[in-house]
Amino acid sequence: MGRMWMRRILLRQNSLPRLKPPMACLLTPATLQKPISSPFLKPSPPTLAPLASSHRRSLSTATAFSLPDPLVSLDGISSHFGGDDGVGTSNKGLKVLLKGMTYDELEKWVQSHGYRPGQALMLWKRLYGNGIWAHHSDQLEGLNKDFKKMLSENAEFKALSLKQVITAADGTRKILFTLEDGLVIETVVIPSDSSRNTVCVSSQVGCAMNCQFCYTGRMGLRRHLTAAEIVEQAVFARCLLTSEVGDITNVVFMGMGEPLQNIDNVLKATDIMLHDQGLHFSPRKITVSTSGLVPQLRRFLKESNCALAVSLNATTDEVRNWIMPINRKYNIGLLLQTLREELRFKNNYKVLFEYVMLAGVNDSIEDARRLADLVQGIPCKINLLSFNPHGGSQFRPTSDEKMIEFRNLLAEAGCVVFLRSSRGDDQMAACGQLGNPGAIQAPLLRVPEQFKMAMEVSV
Repeated sequence: MGRMWMRRILLRQNSLPRLKPPMACLLTPATLQKPISSPFLKPSPPTLAPLASSHRRSLSTATAFSLPDPLVSLDGISSHFGGDDGVGTSNKGLKVLLKGMTYDELEKWVQSHGYRPGQALMLWKRLYGNGIWAHHSDQLEGLNKDFKKMLSENAEFKALSLKQVITAADGTRKILFTLEDGLVIETVVIPSDSSRNTVCVSSQVGCAMNCQFCYTGRMGLRRHLTAAEIVEQAVFARCLLTSEVGDITNVVFMGMGEPLQNIDNVLKATDIMLHDQGLHFSPRKITVSTSGLVPQLRRFLKESNCALAVSLNATTDEVRNWIMPINRKYNIGLLLQTLREELRFKNNYKVLFEYVMLAGVNDSIEDARRLADLVQGIPCKINLLSFNPHGGSQFRPTSDEKMIEFRNLLAEAGCVVFLRSSRGDDQMAACGQLGNPGAIQAPLLRVPEQFKMAMEVSV
């Protein structure tokens, strides 16, 4: 899914806090614009897909191709499920991936090798706490020598290899990671001059949902990310950028992929991120976004206290069927009724509705009134988001004036509503811009007759 981002904040030089670099993560500013070489990072090819310019510039439309099954089915929804069960292993001698374990699993694994539970806690703190964020056994100062030897022989510390960090004009950083199988994912860090700094993590390579306004959706689904690959995005964000932007305080699952299609690994990753002896994020500071997979949404609300964001983006089934094909299986009525039912059992909990505004498609006065009616009875907030154009999309962003009018209508109807501007759009790091579809792309769906004129208007 595309990422939904916060208000634009102008970042001035030297306006961000400068903290002492963590002992395991010393990087110079020069390394943030080119492939990074480090003793604990595998070198990777420096080539990148061409980056689009700011969304205010006209963009060409890429030719789309149908993907073969099982990546994209006839209705644009994938039936392919990957990922792993259990803690996961590395291909390097089938070593166990440490960051794929919850604390309880790590403790049992350590004990199975003849060591005390206390050693597991000390290891956990070096993986996630104390500003160490260890990526190999040499960074485990204070641990028993024999224990370190056992770890080097049986465990793998790193699930990702850093490829490149790109800095946008507003200070947003896009981090590219290479996976063990050679695939590439993207993670985004959004700094703020307040105390809030956010990492946006990916949950899949590509995405099966085929939302028509999302660049990641052009990729189709390549595979799920493991819990270790998800967690390590947050670890790397702290490791690489704490000294530049301050502590990373928030996590949003709004990068590449549909998080709830990979719900087992996402729930496991959030469990690891929440542990109070490690990364220690608050449940209210972790937000998992979904396009509306109803069964998985029910499970998430029952099993997790983390925040939920739902990408709604339309007020009629006709429009949502087109721009978000998942609606053909779980329509607006079913989605919202499910939220009404499940939120009755969660105290002081509000769902966040994300609404990407597309000129001439979902931004009319009638849409605003319908949206206000649709969310009645659901404890919620609404984020109105500017669309970020990219090669392969024919949509246009709604004007600022019309977005303000839309917001005012919702506010007058009693909704809690915010306008959220793009961050990092000049480096393809904004909402709906992540990924590299390549030559074979998910299909563009037929434009309903009544919207063809709006789609043909030049940007």
